Amino acid sequence: MKELNHLSDIYKNYDTFVIDLWGVMHNGMALNQKAIEAIKQLKNQSKKIVFLSNAPRPSSKVINFLLKMNMDSKYLSNVMTSGEAAMHAINKNQFGKNFFHLGPPRDTSVFEKVKENKTDIESCDFILCTGLFDEYKKDLEFYKKLLKKYVSKKLVCTNPDLTVHKGNIEELCAGSVAKIFEELGGEVVYFGKPYKEVYRMCFNPNEKVLAVGDNLRTDIKGANNLKIDCIFISNGVHRDEYTDTSELYSLLEKYKVKANFFQKEFQW
Repeated sequence: MKELNHLSDIYKNYDTFVIDLWGVMHNGMALNQKAIEAIKQLKNQSKKIVFLSNAPRPSSKVINFLLKMNMDSKYLSNVMTSGEAAMHAINKNQFGKNFFHLGPPRDTSVFEKVKENKTDIESCDFILCTGLFDEYKKDLEFYKKLLKKYVSKKLVCTNPDLTVHKGNIEELCAGSVAKIFEELGGEVVYFGKPYKEVYRMCFNPNEKVLAVGDNLRTDIKGANNLKIDCIFISNGVHRDEYTDTSELYSLLEKYKVKANFFQKEFQW
């Protein structure tokens, strides 16, 4: 793994750039202007840019969120989310018809077309986990107690991330609940990174692809699964796990992943 001072040094080697959003392009509250400059330059060089996010909502909702942050719409022609991938499967009743929604009200767009099939946890065919309930967003013990009786059901997780940083505050994601469900002995179906299916919706096998992300469990692991080159953005979700860049190599070993390059921030 090499420290990459400038994306401009290597961009010519790739056709397509699969870029994470939260932790790379923004922090949940504001855009990263260095990253915006990087995609501006890639666009000027006619490179294909795909934003791939583990957001548990349809792509259209994420695009609206980015527009409200003042990201230029010309960069948003290729946006794929784990929620979008899950939505297609749910609309086809792939896991059964009736579901129990485990997550906040803001995530209901993922099942908008089949909302009449939402039911209680006792009678559902599967549990749809998009995140944590607002009133229990830090209490993982609550979910352990809630789910232990229902491990015979399948849990569909629309965001494999365990945590995310919103500004300087760490928040739990759906992956944290899914992990508990697995530890209880239940079966989880994941949508999003690091699983191959969502990447196949982003680019063709013959394209030379560079992935950019801050999450070793999802972004970098996903790139490794697809055998594509990647840049690890070190000032993202793992920023509190090391104190010096010399420790990054052991950090990657801990997560059993490899990266070609690292940058503190995504920049041109």
